[in-house]
Amino acid sequence: MSGRVEARLAELGIELPPVVPALAVYVPAVLIDGWVYTAGQLPLVDGELPYSGIVDVDVTVEEGAQCARICALNGLAAIKSVVGNLDRVQIVKVTGYVACPPGSTAQPHVLNGASIVLGEILGDAGVHARSAVGVSALPINAPVEVELIARIRE
Repeated sequence: MSGRVEARLAELGIELPPVVPALAVYVPAVLIDGWVYTAGQLPLVDGELPYSGIVDVDVTVEEGAQCARICALNGLAAIKSVVGNLDRVQIVKVTGYVACPPGSTAQPHVLNGASIVLGEILGDAGVHARSAVGVSALPINAPVEVELIARIRE
């Protein structure tokens, strides 16, 4: 199905990626009672990480923000896979995990990559609450992982 969000994606020159297959025993997204919960989305592009390692050590904050953007696009693809059409989707909460050294305060700046692209694509429906958490390591040495919670509007 195409609609307002598909038109906006085309206008921005963004193509949602295929849904990233699960790396373990889980599904990419679950729809229950009008809510969609995504699994943690890694910044995988065609099965590869564009950057790997620790933000502020191996990866710059800007590269981390690019990774967060990719994670958000992967999350939207996962949401679309269970709802079919993104026109009724409202992003409610974004939780992002940033692999970083102790004392780093880069997490909010990195997660802006996800928040900005969600706003660009969904407008007001992309405005969300957010948590940005620093961690010592992430699966497959990813610098960022992002989870989305979305409400499906009537």
